[in-house]
Amino acid sequence: QVQVVESGGGLVQPGGSLRLACAASGILFNLYKMAWYRQAPGLQRELVASKNSVGSTNYTDSVKGRFTIFRDNAKKMVYLQMNSLKPEDTAVYYCNTHPGGSPASWGQGTQVTVSS
Repeated sequence: QVQVVESGGGLVQPGGSLRLACAASGILFNLYKMAWYRQAPGLQRELVASKNSVGSTNYTDSVKGRFTIFRDNAKKMVYLQMNSLKPEDTAVYYCNTHPGGSPASWGQGTQVTVSS
């Protein structure tokens, strides 16, 4: 199963940018669609963006035009560039395969807080 380590979160003002990074291991990376998810307090985890190894991408409507997912297959890395951040983007961000893996495959996530 996939093992992941997310990084790059932090506190940013509205309108600011962050780039999240995810190091993946334990899978044949090129065979998997990878994704970023997020979970805000009191809400269920939601899919934010996904990308397969040949470039097909999908985004949830609320981040279209602001977030970009990209991956480096050689390094087994997945990134999420987040621009024009809004307070409603505040959440813990996770990466995983899509569909998501077993409960044990989820990492600690990285906290993103958008606040002035």
